[in-house]
Amino acid sequence: MSKEHLDFKDAIEIAKDIYWIGMYLENDPFQCHPYLIKNANESILIDPGSMLEFEETVRKIKTIIDISSIKYIVLHHQDPDLAAAVPEIEKLINRDDLQIVTHSRMSVLIKHYLVSSSYYEVDKHDNKLITLNGYRLDFLTTPYCHSPGAFVSYEPNTKTLFSGDIFGGIEESWEFYADESYFEKAKQFHEEYMPSKDIFNYALNKIQNLDIELIAPQHGSIIEKPYILNLIKDMKNLDCGLYIEEKYNLELLDTINELKIQEKTIQEQDRKIFEQAKRAEMGEMIGNIAHQWRQPLAIVNTILAILKEKNSSDALTKDEISDKLQKMEKRIIYMSDTIEDFMNYYKPDKDKSFFYIYEALEKALELTNYTKKDEKIIININGDKTLSIYGLMNEFVQVIISILTNIDDIKNSRELCGIQIDISILRDDTDAILAISDNAGGIQEDIISKIFNPYFTTKHQAMGTGLGLHIAKMIIEDNMHGSIDATNNNNNGATFTIRIKCED
Repeated sequence: MSKEHLDFKDAIEIAKDIYWIGMYLENDPFQCHPYLIKNANESILIDPGSMLEFEETVRKIKTIIDISSIKYIVLHHQDPDLAAAVPEIEKLINRDDLQIVTHSRMSVLIKHYLVSSSYYEVDKHDNKLITLNGYRLDFLTTPYCHSPGAFVSYEPNTKTLFSGDIFGGIEESWEFYADESYFEKAKQFHEEYMPSKDIFNYALNKIQNLDIELIAPQHGSIIEKPYILNLIKDMKNLDCGLYIEEKYNLELLDTINELKIQEKTIQEQDRKIFEQAKRAEMGEMIGNIAHQWRQPLAIVNTILAILKEKNSSDALTKDEISDKLQKMEKRIIYMSDTIEDFMNYYKPDKDKSFFYIYEALEKALELTNYTKKDEKIIININGDKTLSIYGLMNEFVQVIISILTNIDDIKNSRELCGIQIDISILRDDTDAILAISDNAGGIQEDIISKIFNPYFTTKHQAMGTGLGLHIAKMIIEDNMHGSIDATNNNNNGATFTIRIKCED
């Protein structure tokens, strides 16, 4: 329907109980549109406009309702073409319970018009307004389109969207209702008033999720359902604000390209770290197996020497041979079990699952042989043995092994006579915590912030790669979405603290 078929001297009902109460400004491409929602004694005035339209707007309101029936004035932003007439309208409404419905970012500016009513700030009321008789408006924040506190209002009964500046148009040949060519009329307004394509698309994505029959913008033309989806699609592809500045566009493209290059470099570095970590992991496994085998091999070798010596002197008895073979068999079985333990540990888990922290701790102590070390290392374990977390148990075991190995290396390098390790398992609100503390002298303050960095090590190159704690950090933070940190404690030692969110 074109403007020739409408009488703009009258209020125009655009949906049930929703009226356009604006003023057609001859030869003015910048048409401003106030709206009225008729709702008994809690009627709602939307974007009443400036003093240019004041008399006409008030006249049209009075043809529909008594102006004192208005309880709410919705202001989608603070510009004068939308809000300047509010103080004069307040006087005519003359209600103590009149409220200005707006965003808290805008109420601090609207007050400068000498508005006297109280504020209903949408962001402090769950982005909705429900009147005493049950009438409802929903609000969607659309920040920086074009005001920091901008929002749109959705009336769910008629599925009408009051869109403020969004979908507004600057039209030389203005029509009340938009047609298929409306995007070209709205294009210039959005190019100049929306700050950037990204910010504008953020707002459009919210709006697109609504079921809309009619869009009533503050400027331009009213948009009916058949044109809405295509208009939103065209708007999403529109370069606006900063994007229409050629220099900014070029700088943005350069930045995007540089980020892609950096991303590729980081991926390559991660791949190299992963490959080196796997090699280090394999070396660590072989080293641990060798450590576990050293003593039983020495015993087997001693038994063989004894058997060989006694055999050469014909001093062997059947009982002695049987006893020696039994001892050798036990050592070989132990060595075979050691291989099996490490192979099972390094075999990737098929699926994540819940597991007990204490069970993982026991496995780590067994693999590092801590439970079989001499009395120079005292281990105290306290806490909740039934506390469980979700993830890959073998990876978590590897983290504990890295920490325990680090403590053992420090003990050996500092030639300490003995150390005490205190391990606690506890829950703090939603987090499961594993804390491992020692009294091995602590970590030097100048390196404590670096110990989780890749390749950082205080050992000789032949003794370590500097990847153990870095891999531990990757497992906890990337794979288990937790945290790990190291601090010096009050017991002349260091404390490693692991936090993982509990799943229950």
